[in-house]
Amino acid sequence: MQQDKIVVGLDIGTTKICALVGRKNEFGKLEILGMGKAVSEGVSRGIVLNIDKTVDAIKRAIRQAEEQSGISIGLVNVGIAGQHIKSLQHNGSITRNSHDTIGPDDVNRLTQDMYRLVTQPGSQIIHVMPQDYKVDYEEGIADPVGYEGVRLEGNFHIITAQSTAINNINKCVTKAGLEIADLILEPLASSMSILSEEEKEAGVALIDIGGGTTDLAVFKDGIIRHAAVLPFGGNIITQDIKAGCNVAPGQAEQLKVKFGKAIAEEASDYEIVSIPGLPNRPPKEVSLKNLAYIIEARMSEIMELVYAEIYRMGLHDKLSAGIVLTGGGSQLQNLEQLTEYITGLDTRIGYPNQHLGKSRIEAVKSPMYATTVGLVLSGYHSLDERTNSRAPYEQEEQVIPAYYAPVQQAAPAPAPAPVETRAYVPAAPAPAPVPAKPKEPGAASRFFKDIITRTKGLLIDDYDDKSY
Repeated sequence: MQQDKIVVGLDIGTTKICALVGRKNEFGKLEILGMGKAVSEGVSRGIVLNIDKTVDAIKRAIRQAEEQSGISIGLVNVGIAGQHIKSLQHNGSITRNSHDTIGPDDVNRLTQDMYRLVTQPGSQIIHVMPQDYKVDYEEGIADPVGYEGVRLEGNFHIITAQSTAINNINKCVTKAGLEIADLILEPLASSMSILSEEEKEAGVALIDIGGGTTDLAVFKDGIIRHAAVLPFGGNIITQDIKAGCNVAPGQAEQLKVKFGKAIAEEASDYEIVSIPGLPNRPPKEVSLKNLAYIIEARMSEIMELVYAEIYRMGLHDKLSAGIVLTGGGSQLQNLEQLTEYITGLDTRIGYPNQHLGKSRIEAVKSPMYATTVGLVLSGYHSLDERTNSRAPYEQEEQVIPAYYAPVQQAAPAPAPAPVETRAYVPAAPAPAPVPAKPKEPGAASRFFKDIITRTKGLLIDDYDDKSY
């Protein structure tokens, strides 16, 4: 049934906005039908600052994706990240009226109570992540469903974000003529496309180096143990090159991408690159050795901070699978060796290939699209949860959003029949059709309520110190 479903991921990043249209084939692999991207000019360090510029970029990316895939996009899975994300731990409990076995409704009621907590002004709860449960006097229960008891307690990580940041994302997506299906934590989305279950079980740290931020997610025993967002990424390296080599921003970016090395010793002492100068000025010569020194200094600082975060949580000696680097910044030459030297852990570059099937769009296999691919996979996780859930979702299948419509429905055609069956016409001689049951307002968000049970232990640390 999934072969008939279409899922779209929208990554609103600091350097680019990317939209991916995906469909699972008969082998369960993700087939990319279309991709669109645009330069992101209204986002800084994962936070939308300029609404109009971001809306224009989203429209361009969506339009390209629609043209490639031939599908009209209406609903998207959007990622959220940035240093504004914070967390707190809280314990909650409910008292049941009987000694009957605990059911999913009891667990959901306890989880919903956490959303009613009072947060700091200007912030709101976006995710409630269960850690473990306690039934009466029995502690350390991963899943309390099926236990007998009167009192049900749970330890939770409460993830909050700035209301302004969330509202800006909603405004941008709405103004672009779209609707948000799920708002997904980006480190979690990246892990879905990059990491294997064996790595998560053994212990692994995923480092996603984006343009404005570096995201960290640490897994052990199959669940997320820690996550953090560092407020700098590849763009700060570009700024260092711009200042150190006295070149234009565009030239600094090209120098980083084409000639940059993360270890200065690997650069030749005699290689020099000549770049065009300003009008009526001679070309400027840049030593690749000096360029590598600039990059190595900044990347060493980023990796040391990431490793300090891992060490602070006591997870440095629990990562049997080492470190996986992904994101656009991971493509720097010799970055694997630099990371291994600083952390002492085995390191590899993560490509979102294990979940991808054959596709004419080969560019999507780059690490810089790991988050966007993960957002599409997250949408399929949400579909799986709906399919396997209780009876109400069977009724919801009567009203299928255009976003999840079969590919055949994407071609221009007259208004679909289900719209007419919704209308009630008293004058019609035949019995009036029963209106289809509308979807629950919060049905899309059920994805996190179920999937988070498998990803216990998530913690986002915010770096308020911007002296780095």
